[in-house]
Amino acid sequence: MASPDKKRKIAPKVFNDPIHGNIELHPLLVKIVDTPQFQRLRFIKQLGGKYFVYPGASHNRFEHSIGVCHLAGRFVRTLRDKQPDLDIKDEDVLCVEIAALCHDLGHGPFSHVFDMKIIPKAWEMDDRKNNEKWKHEQGSIDMFDHMLKVNAGLAKEFNDMKFTNGKKFTEKDKTFIKELINGPKKDDRKGRTKEKWFLYEIVSNDRNQIDVDKWDYFARDCHMLGIGNNFNHNRLISFSRVIEVEGEQQICYRDKEATNLYDMFHIRNLLHQRAYQHKTSNCVEIMLAEALVLADKHITFEGKDG
Repeated sequence: MASPDKKRKIAPKVFNDPIHGNIELHPLLVKIVDTPQFQRLRFIKQLGGKYFVYPGASHNRFEHSIGVCHLAGRFVRTLRDKQPDLDIKDEDVLCVEIAALCHDLGHGPFSHVFDMKIIPKAWEMDDRKNNEKWKHEQGSIDMFDHMLKVNAGLAKEFNDMKFTNGKKFTEKDKTFIKELINGPKKDDRKGRTKEKWFLYEIVSNDRNQIDVDKWDYFARDCHMLGIGNNFNHNRLISFSRVIEVEGEQQICYRDKEATNLYDMFHIRNLLHQRAYQHKTSNCVEIMLAEALVLADKHITFEGKDG
């Protein structure tokens, strides 16, 4: 029997997901999920006002974030297993998973309605034109920093985390996580050296838009909307490989996966035509945005500046 004075370790947790089946999360990821900052994602609709047109589109950012984390972990482990010469460490894997889990922490009410309609309109009324380029990715980084600041137990878990190679989490790792969420230009990357820049293509891929964030929401949105999806992200992971292209390590795919990739971009276009740009839901979102902008002066919260 364990000593009552011995600190109980948090075990991995298994989530049963309708898209990916059983998802097992590392104990540190479980600690992040248990924070109020992550739990708020349970109440943010993935597709904003689309729920008013598609009754099945009731899914939230919470389950999407867990799904992206699962796919990111699978992807990076597949690359590590197939190409040991890439020298992918345990800390690289966990950093990618944390970034995937936290990539949407900055979303506001009704998801993209907030950063694309509400924020620009509110700032226009306040004549704050210099801030119109704010994106939820920057909000996610701010929320990640805030989460570590206000949850002392989580910050301690980060500091006490020890990998199999004896290394501990460093400030450089935290920088890497934030760069994965909202990556700077290549020359400004500080989290990892050029040999591992391919890791920046897993969660949010600025080079060709092929990343696990899209893979999860394509599958999840199609499932909840009742739209068919021929794209197979599991097969694409199996036929992935890191290759040096023009002096830079990049994630590449077998030539025979060209049709599968075509299906990926096709389903993206189809989702925009049938759901994301649906005329009725766009009207609903405009009304939601107008209501929240009018309420902006009357609903106030104390910010970090007091």
